[in-house]
Amino acid sequence: MSKAEWRSRITAERRSQVTDERAREALALAAAAARLPGEVVCAYVPFGTEPGSTSLLDQLLDQGKRVLLPIVPDEPGPLGWAAYEGPSSLGPGRLRGLLEPTGRRLGPDTLGTADLVLIPALAVDDEGVRLGRGAGYYDRSLSFAAPGAALIAVVRDAELVRALPAEPHDVRMTGVLTPDQGAAPRPVIPG
Repeated sequence: MSKAEWRSRITAERRSQVTDERAREALALAAAAARLPGEVVCAYVPFGTEPGSTSLLDQLLDQGKRVLLPIVPDEPGPLGWAAYEGPSSLGPGRLRGLLEPTGRRLGPDTLGTADLVLIPALAVDDEGVRLGRGAGYYDRSLSFAAPGAALIAVVRDAELVRALPAEPHDVRMTGVLTPDQGAAPRPVIPG
């Protein structure tokens, strides 16, 4: 399938998911994220049908981690960042339905301070290829990540697939975080 076909399929599957299942998965993701190492975490606020909730962000804050969230730029380019300091620190973002931190804005290079980067995805394959929404914000941003930082895509378990179409600019994930499996490395090591 093409990237567009994968996006269409997964988006339809997410829309059909019942609210109770989304809530269960959000709690499981928060619990799994709490076990991930890292002092500075770049994360995101799930919106629409993305798995997770702000409970994951609150869990990270409760552990004393510095949590940074993306700011979508006015023009296509890398994401900016700002600190998350709880639900009251969020406001409407540039994209409809997206919440962003309202605090002091930090540049794209702030991503380089993170040990752990949690990244939204529609799917991830066995080799770490991530399928995003197609706007390219993360592909343009991840070049700012520190060498050795964990790049973890957050997906539902059903969104782990054998192979996705890849392009040269696609940044490979070092792992995934799912509700049922928790954290798992990428690429998959046969065994």
